[in-house]
Amino acid sequence: MRLFQLPSHRSRHPLARALSLVVGAALLGAMLVFGLFVAGVLLVGGGLWLAVRQWNRARAVGRSAPAAGKARAPVLEGDFVVLHERGPIPR
Repeated sequence: MRLFQLPSHRSRHPLARALSLVVGAALLGAMLVFGLFVAGVLLVGGGLWLAVRQWNRARAVGRSAPAAGKARAPVLEGDFVVLHERGPIPR
């Protein structure tokens, strides 16, 4: 037994039902096309963003590169302390 029943406003007229089906299908198709358009814009925008970012990085590396004869490996400078091992650490 149902405690409550939602009112049904569905028309029993066959043309009204067919028209509502066509309108619903058109709305669903429009939402699908809109979603694909938005996805395409995001995909193209993301690709352009990545391309510009890579191009800017390549330009920055080219500008900061040292002269051809003075190429050096990158060095990490800092202080360090040597710890002498006395044996394996007991667990």
